[in-house]
Amino acid sequence: MTTTTVPHKHSSRIFLLSCLALVVTAMTFAIRAGIVPELGKEFGLTNVQLGVIIGMAFWGFPAATVIGGFLYNTFGAKKLLWVAFICHTVGLVLTITANGYYGLIVSTFLVGFGNGAVEAACNPLISDMYKDNKTTMLNKFHVWFPGGIVIGALVSYALNTMGFSWEYQIAVMLLPAAVYAAMLIGCEFPELNKEIDTTSGNLQALLRPLFLFFFVVMTITATTELGTQGWISEILAASGATPMLILALITGIMAVGRYFAGPLVHSLNPAGVLLGSSVLAFIGIFLLTQVSGSMVYVAAVFFALGVTYFWPTMLGCVTEYMPKTGALGLSLVGGAGMAGVAIFNPIIGGWADDAKAQAITNGATGTELTMASGQAILSNLMIFPLVLIVLFAGLYFFVKKSGIGKKA
Repeated sequence: MTTTTVPHKHSSRIFLLSCLALVVTAMTFAIRAGIVPELGKEFGLTNVQLGVIIGMAFWGFPAATVIGGFLYNTFGAKKLLWVAFICHTVGLVLTITANGYYGLIVSTFLVGFGNGAVEAACNPLISDMYKDNKTTMLNKFHVWFPGGIVIGALVSYALNTMGFSWEYQIAVMLLPAAVYAAMLIGCEFPELNKEIDTTSGNLQALLRPLFLFFFVVMTITATTELGTQGWISEILAASGATPMLILALITGIMAVGRYFAGPLVHSLNPAGVLLGSSVLAFIGIFLLTQVSGSMVYVAAVFFALGVTYFWPTMLGCVTEYMPKTGALGLSLVGGAGMAGVAIFNPIIGGWADDAKAQAITNGATGTELTMASGQAILSNLMIFPLVLIVLFAGLYFFVKKSGIGKKA
């Protein structure tokens, strides 16, 4: 006989403010990506300097998730969300008032730290509030990362069209940040069980091969998803398709897929979802190396369906199959994903540069150079989902055989 957990009285309000905080996180990625050229022109920055500035957001994120993971059981989710709000607000204001390279580095790191604090607070919080439906609710929460990217992209486009400067685009993000902060006031959060939710207990549970597996594999799933999307303009510049429309298509499918993840998770279990996702991601990237024009949109659909469930379902696996790792386990795995993207991004750029250099040696010019770099990125990235197919097939059969996480 199974028991059903009674929802906390403020669970709906907490879930909503968590989603708003994640919208701010996603908007920082979308809007900052859109204003990078303007920052370069205004402050006279090189591409290397812009790359360092962008990278600060990716390093601030895992820094916050690691620190937040260790502090969660002492501070609780509410205080971590206040930290997120302070970092978001200070980071965005410092971006608006920055007068050069180093100011942008500090402000971007703070925004990234705020983004990581949101994940460190909300992932274990949602897992605790919805003990009978962890992976499904984590997927619904993470709807608002692709959803927030779409919102940010539309806001950026609209303000650009109306002639507003990049400072106004940054300032817009202060509005949803203020809303989730206002919702925190007077909101009661679930109390932690001090006998179960201990950092020392979490640390002991981490010392197992399965956790190391999730930690390492998260770097591959995150790079397959965010690495490909981050270089979408370079990949598709010579394909005959519009990169930003492709990105909107991918993020739109991801948002819808995550919202309706429940039946899929319950029928396949999290390990089965990840295995199927890897196959679809491989098909999508492979097709992108083969097609052009309107068929690129078809390839993008396969890719989107593949990466939709990677991030939230990886977190779901940790909390379903290794629940004793608690907030620390979720935070470390989330941090590993973003750190993996930060590590692989320069490597992906190197693939593009090497391919262009080789193409120039072979006498290529113009569109041929762009096509060479895009194909090099895709050919190398295609290895990632291939590796994931093997790893997740092993995980699927291990889960079936061992019987862990049967409720999943």
